[in-house]
Amino acid sequence: MVHALLHPLADPFMRRALLELLLLGVAGSLVGCWVLLYELAYSTESLAHALFPGLVVAALLGLPLLAGGAVGVLAAAIAIAFVGRIPLVERDTGVAVVITSLFGLGVVLALSPSSPPGLESLLFGDLLGVTRGDLVISGVLVAATGAAVVTLHRPLLVAGFDRGSAGAFGAKPFLVDAALLVLIAVGVLVGVQALGNLLVISLLVGPAAAARQLVDRLPAMMGLATVFAWTSAIAGLYASYYLDIAAGAAVAAATVAMFLIAALVGVLRDT
Repeated sequence: MVHALLHPLADPFMRRALLELLLLGVAGSLVGCWVLLYELAYSTESLAHALFPGLVVAALLGLPLLAGGAVGVLAAAIAIAFVGRIPLVERDTGVAVVITSLFGLGVVLALSPSSPPGLESLLFGDLLGVTRGDLVISGVLVAATGAAVVTLHRPLLVAGFDRGSAGAFGAKPFLVDAALLVLIAVGVLVGVQALGNLLVISLLVGPAAAARQLVDRLPAMMGLATVFAWTSAIAGLYASYYLDIAAGAAVAAATVAMFLIAALVGVLRDT
């Protein structure tokens, strides 16, 4: 039993993958709980897709992914604002059209024959290819995310639960929403290397959604979500090693299983 638990971690790339997932679990849990409370799960997925062309272009040009993601978000915001001014086009429809178009553009760039090999990892991740440099960047981004969540706790709380009177308490809903979107974007960037653009949402939303089935208080939800994220990460990584399946997909599947278990426990507890 001990050998089965320790043997996978004998390889340095497995240890780096585990540490990357633990970092992502912290960032995802801190931001994911606010995503659920603000009902931004769909917007989070849309934002991840909107980032994709910028990530691809940054990778092609050898630029930092953070810079590409920022440009991608800006381009998406401008496009959504433009489409929203077209008569007879509802906002949700405009968002769907813009996000789908941008994501399709990113896929075309990443999978075209002229693109260098390896860009498909932006879609599906390369969890076992995480480097020490990636860990350093992730650590810095996670630390910044944690500091921002602590700093913005009160404004997020006020604007999230009583937007009408938020101004009286010194919180500006528009700025708070913008700050939360920035945090979501950073969370996506932290997880792109490990899980890719398609699967990163699983650790940004899944553990928080599982924790919400069992607890109501925000600090407890964040703590439990972190535990769920780490448990899913470890379970997925070991499943990948022993079953010889894709690591990112295994982690995402473990996250879904964790949510289903938590939902079942919540239903049984309330009956």
